[in-house]
Amino acid sequence: MKMSRSVRLGTDILLILGGIFCAAFGLKGFLLSSHFIDGGVTGVSMLLAKIFSIPLAILIPLINLPFILLAFRQMGWRFAVKSALAIAGLALCLAFVTFPDVTPDKLLTAIFGGFFIGAGIGLTIRGGAVLDGTEIAALLISKATHILRVGDVILILNIVIFLFAAFFLGVEPALYSVLTYLAASRTIDFILHGLEEFTGITIISLQNEAIRQAIVRDLKRSVTVYQGRRGSSNEAQDILFCVVTRLEIALIKNAARDIDENAFIMMHTLSDVEGGVVKKSRFH
Repeated sequence: MKMSRSVRLGTDILLILGGIFCAAFGLKGFLLSSHFIDGGVTGVSMLLAKIFSIPLAILIPLINLPFILLAFRQMGWRFAVKSALAIAGLALCLAFVTFPDVTPDKLLTAIFGGFFIGAGIGLTIRGGAVLDGTEIAALLISKATHILRVGDVILILNIVIFLFAAFFLGVEPALYSVLTYLAASRTIDFILHGLEEFTGITIISLQNEAIRQAIVRDLKRSVTVYQGRRGSSNEAQDILFCVVTRLEIALIKNAARDIDENAFIMMHTLSDVEGGVVKKSRFH
């Protein structure tokens, strides 16, 4: 158990360190020289640094501090301490590590700046910490209102940030900043979920038993069978449900179609999967 904890701690440290350097490279190697910003607390820090000429290495930990205190109260001291150390590490990296200015091209700057910032944030989250307090704020606001979801809160906050960016920096830098934010968001999603983003597949067919056997025997995936009723005749109907990665979706659909080309197949993305025989990547 001690060995396992040591390995886990070592892995978390490496992920957080990698996240710090990726995010710092995205900021100093791409965005800062072009006067673009990202979304969230990092974007607010960058915007204030441009307006008031305050070093970004000071603003990032300063503005994130209230969110770290909230995390300490609401999410536990381990998460708060790791996040505080990660943010402090990013500030030190911005202050003392020199990165080359990679390209003057604005489009490349927006895309790859967002990519490296997103990779940094994603790696840090997988290490059990955050580099940006936006998610903490969004989570707490959504819990308090019971109306807005976390994604809604983040979207609203970023709309406000980019409107201010358009006013203070100009419309063109603000639009490139939106592109930076989108690139960062997609990269975070890929780092956290990757190719193993899970999908729930529901299959309704009169040949459900043959389909079930094909999935279990040939594809080596587990299937849950639950009973429903057909709307037209009220007859009992077995319904198949399985959870697969995105790479396995086509295999399941083809297996079902080979047996019953008229099978009703419904798919939806799952935000979280745990337990059973599904192997799930550890995020924190």
